[in-house]
Amino acid sequence: MKRSNEVFLWSLFSAGGVVAALFIPAFIFVTGIVSALGWQPAQQAFSHDGVQQLLGPGIVRVVVGVVVALPLIHAAHRIRHLIIDLHAPVPDLVLAPACYGAALAGTALAIVFLVQL
Repeated sequence: MKRSNEVFLWSLFSAGGVVAALFIPAFIFVTGIVSALGWQPAQQAFSHDGVQQLLGPGIVRVVVGVVVALPLIHAAHRIRHLIIDLHAPVPDLVLAPACYGAALAGTALAIVFLVQL
């Protein structure tokens, strides 16, 4: 029987879904609602100096990188299987690298921004 890497990808898919479900609503609440209503600590935290201070420790940058990377992998896996389920005439040899490559590119871009900040 041929070994598959699907188990690894499904575990990343699951982890990305959990991270997205936990952190994205909180992020939307803080950045979109609380900050827009004029709460001063939130506005100070999202200024340039505030973001640099929040992302100062290296472990925080690693956590933010993981919080960005896992939902990107989740989205790539979901899009890949959506296209497969729709029976689109795209070979998997093209589809899988395109989906996961886009997730990898987004993760790399996030890492570059985190390192430069």
